[in-house]
Amino acid sequence: MEISLTDEDLRFEEEVQRAPHSVSSWQRYLAHKRKHAGFDVRAVYMVYERALQRVPGSYKLWKQYLDLRVSKVHVLNPALHADEYAKTTLCFERALLHQRRMPRLWLDYCGHAVRQADVSRARRVFDRALRALPVTQHVRIWPVYERFALGVGGATCRRVYARLLRVWPERAAEYAAACELRGDWAEAARVLVDEIDARRSDEADAWRRLAHVLREQPDALGGRTERVVRDGIRRQAAAASAGAGAGGLWTVLAMYHAAGGREEQARAVFEQALGGVRGMRDFAQVFDAYAAWSEALVAGALARMVDAPGGGGGQALVDLRLHRLDRLLDRRAELASAVEVRVAPTSVDAWLRRTALFAGRGDAAAERRAFEQAVAHVTHAHAAPEGAKRLWLAYAGSCATPAEARGVLERAAHALPATADAAGDVFAWWAERELGAWGGGSAEQARRVLAQAVRRVPGDRRLWSQLVDLEEAAGNVAATRAAYEQMLVQRVASAQTVVDYAMFLEDRGLHEDAFRVYERGVAALGFPVAVDLWGVYLRRFLKRYGGARVERARGLFEQAVAGCPAEHARPLYVAYAAFEAEHGSARRALAACARLARLAGPPADTRLESWRFYAAKTAELVGLPATRAVYEEAVGQLPDAQALLIAVDFAQAERRMGEVDRARALFAYAAQLATDDASAAVWPAWHAFEVQHGSEDSFKEMLRVKRLVRARYAADATVLAAADMRAKEKTAAINTKKKAAADADNAPAVAHAPANPDEVAIDDDF
Repeated sequence: MEISLTDEDLRFEEEVQRAPHSVSSWQRYLAHKRKHAGFDVRAVYMVYERALQRVPGSYKLWKQYLDLRVSKVHVLNPALHADEYAKTTLCFERALLHQRRMPRLWLDYCGHAVRQADVSRARRVFDRALRALPVTQHVRIWPVYERFALGVGGATCRRVYARLLRVWPERAAEYAAACELRGDWAEAARVLVDEIDARRSDEADAWRRLAHVLREQPDALGGRTERVVRDGIRRQAAAASAGAGAGGLWTVLAMYHAAGGREEQARAVFEQALGGVRGMRDFAQVFDAYAAWSEALVAGALARMVDAPGGGGGQALVDLRLHRLDRLLDRRAELASAVEVRVAPTSVDAWLRRTALFAGRGDAAAERRAFEQAVAHVTHAHAAPEGAKRLWLAYAGSCATPAEARGVLERAAHALPATADAAGDVFAWWAERELGAWGGGSAEQARRVLAQAVRRVPGDRRLWSQLVDLEEAAGNVAATRAAYEQMLVQRVASAQTVVDYAMFLEDRGLHEDAFRVYERGVAALGFPVAVDLWGVYLRRFLKRYGGARVERARGLFEQAVAGCPAEHARPLYVAYAAFEAEHGSARRALAACARLARLAGPPADTRLESWRFYAAKTAELVGLPATRAVYEEAVGQLPDAQALLIAVDFAQAERRMGEVDRARALFAYAAQLATDDASAAVWPAWHAFEVQHGSEDSFKEMLRVKRLVRARYAADATVLAAADMRAKEKTAAINTKKKAAADADNAPAVAHAPANPDEVAIDDDF
C-alpha cells in the first residue's frame, strides 16, 4: 500500500526513524494522525502495522490497534463484510502470538468472535482463552462464556455448563434456573437431582425447586420420577425441620401418576400423603391439590357423560367420583386433627380437640380409640402430669357407664406419678362422682376410693380431709380418729387440721385427748405456725379449767414462750400476762410484761408497743407512779426514734400525776432526741402542755429549743450534702481518668498500605 505523507508527518517520520523501538514516539505519531476529523483510517492502520513490526511486544499498541479495528468493523454486517471481519480476526491472532497471557485481549477476541454468528468458531476461541490463561484469570472469561452459552442453548449450553460446574459446582442452582427459563425442564431436573445428591446447597430449597420443575413437566425425570420423589419425601421426613416441604413432593408424585392416567395410584399417593405429612401447611397443600384433582375428575366424568349420553356406566362413574369427593371434604377436620397430633403427640389440647370432634359426630368408637391413643402417647412420653390428668378425666367423663369410668380412673391412678398433685386431683374427682350420680347418694364407694387414694398419694392433704369428713359424717369415731392420726403421722396435717381434730374430740368429751393433740400439733408444725396453735390451745384449756389448774396453765405458758422466737412471742406473752392478772398475781403478770418488753429480737416499733403495754399494765395493776421505772428503763433501751416517743408518753404520765416540772423536763429531753422528720411527735404535745400548764417564759423556752433543734438538723443536712457532692466529684474524676487511659490503649495505630510485590508496570518501551 502506498504511503501518503504530509509536511506535518515528516517530523514524526524522522522521530520514529531515529528511535524505531520507542513506543512513545509511535504513540505521538499515531495521535497526530488521529487528531484530525475525517482521518484516513487506512493510513492509521499502516502506521500501527509499522509500529508493531518494530515493537511487537507492546500491549498498549496492540490494544489500541485492535480497539480501533473493532470499532470500525462492528458497525458492519458480518454476513456482508466477512473479509473485514476476517482481517480483524487475523489481527487478533497476531496479537495473541505476542500477548497470549493478556485476559483483556482474549475477552475482546471472544466478543469479536461472538458477533460473527459462528458458534463453533466462538466456542473454540473461548476454549483457547481458557487454555492460554492461568486458572486465576478464568474468572474473567467464564461470565462471558456463560452468557454466550445461554444465548446459544441446546447441546452447546449443556456442554459449557458441564465444564463450568466442574470448576464452580455452587453455580448449579443458577444453571437450573436458566434451564427453567428456557423451558428445558429435563436438564433442570437433572441438575437439581445432582445438586441434591452432592449436598452442596440448601437441600430443602433444592427439593422445592425440583417440585416446581416436576409440576411443570411431570415426566422430566423419565422413569426415575417416583423413585427420586419418594427419596425426597423420606429425606424431608427425617430432616430436623420435621418434614417441612414434603407436601409439595407428595403433590408432585400424585400428579405424576395422574398425568400418566394412573388414577388409583394417584389417589393412593394422596391418601398416603394425608396420613404422613407433618405440618398444617403441607396438609393444606396436599388436601387442596387432592380436592382440586377430585373435582377435575368429576368434571371430566360429567363431560364424557354429556358427550356420550348413551354410554353405559357414565352416571355410575359420576356418582362414584362425587361420593369420593364428598367423603374427602367431610374428612377434612378429622385429617387436620390427625396432622396436629402427629406434629405434637404429647399436646393434651390437640388430643382433646380430636376427641371432641368425634364426640360431636356421635362416633363413640372413634372417640374411644382417640382417647386410647392419646393416653398412650401422653403417659408414655412423660408429659406434664397436669396435662395427663386433664386427659384422663376427660376420658373418664366420656364413658357411657360408671363401670367403664371406674376402669379408666383405675388406670389413671396407676399411670400418674404418686408424687404429683394430678394423681390427687383424679382421686378427688372420682370421689365426688361416687358421692353424686354414680353412687346414688351412698358414701361407701366414695370411702373406698378415698382409702385407696390416701394409700396411693399419702401426702395429699385434700384427700385426707375428704376422707375425714366422710368418716365424721358417717359417725364412725374410731375411723375418724384413725384418719386424723394418720395425717399427723404422715405430717400432712395443717394447723386447721389439728384444731379440727381437737374440736372433734372435745365435742365428744375427750378433753385431755384434745389437749394431747394440740401438743402433738405444736411439736410437729413448729413456729411461727405454732404461735396460733398455742393461742387456740391455751384458750381452750382456760375455757375448760379457768383458774382451777393455775400451775398447769402457768407451765403451758412457760412451755409456749420458751420455744417461741422473739419476733413471734408477743401474742403469747400478752395472753400470759392476762392470765396472771386474772388468775395469778400482779407480780407475775408484770414479770411476763417485763420479759416481753426486754426481748431483743423484734423490730424497734414492736418493742415500743411492748414497752407501752408493760407501762399500761403496770398502771392498771400497781398504779401510775410505778410506771416511772418502766419508762426510765424503756428510754434507756430503745433507739432514739422510739425513745423520743416513749419519753413523750412518760411526760404525759407525769402530767397526769400533777408533776408539771418533771413533765416539762421530759419534754425538753425528748426534744434533744428529735430530728426534723420526727419532730411531729414531740412538738404538738409539748405545745399543748405549755398552753395548759406553762407560762410565757416556759413557752418561749420551748420555741427556743425548737429553733435550736431545727438549726442543728439543717446544719447536719448541709454537711452531709457537701460530703456527698465531694464523693461524687472524686468518683467522676477517677472514671474520667480511667476512660482516657482506656481510649489511649485502644486507639488504632497509623497503618501504612504495604507495597504490592506482584504489581506489573506496563510501560511504553520494551
